[in-house]
Amino acid sequence: MVIVNYHHNAMNIKYLVELSNEGKTLLVDLIAKGKTSARKLKRANILLMSNNRMSQDKEIASALNVGTATIYRTKKRFVEEGLDAALNDGARSGMPRCLDGNQEALLIALACSKPPEGLCRWTLSLITEKFVALTEIDDVSTETVRRRFKENDLKP
Repeated sequence: MVIVNYHHNAMNIKYLVELSNEGKTLLVDLIAKGKTSARKLKRANILLMSNNRMSQDKEIASALNVGTATIYRTKKRFVEEGLDAALNDGARSGMPRCLDGNQEALLIALACSKPPEGLCRWTLSLITEKFVALTEIDDVSTETVRRRFKENDLKP
């Protein structure tokens, strides 16, 4: 009996980036202005360096301090979906937000309120417990509360 292990690696596919003159100009201008996210700037650089096989993926990875998987994904999105899709974040997986705007407002108001008697400040655990007690939400993690505070630049 012969057992054959077959493993197909999708990254064996090579995507060739061929930018139009308009595309190159747009990317160069985007990088020169520098008024965009670091992710978008890296993707722009990946596409420029990949254009017409000017650089190998390993050279690009080293120059831009990115993984070859990022280069692969960026080139793939460019070839399959176009320049705009390659530059911008697609939909991300993950759980939907568990708090709506009103609940976040209540959470922020709670964090800005006076802490319980005998304490000089709120802790994440105390705020989480109080928030659950005040709302119809059965459970919320302290990590969710921490992220909402971070997003709103709060340090209760």
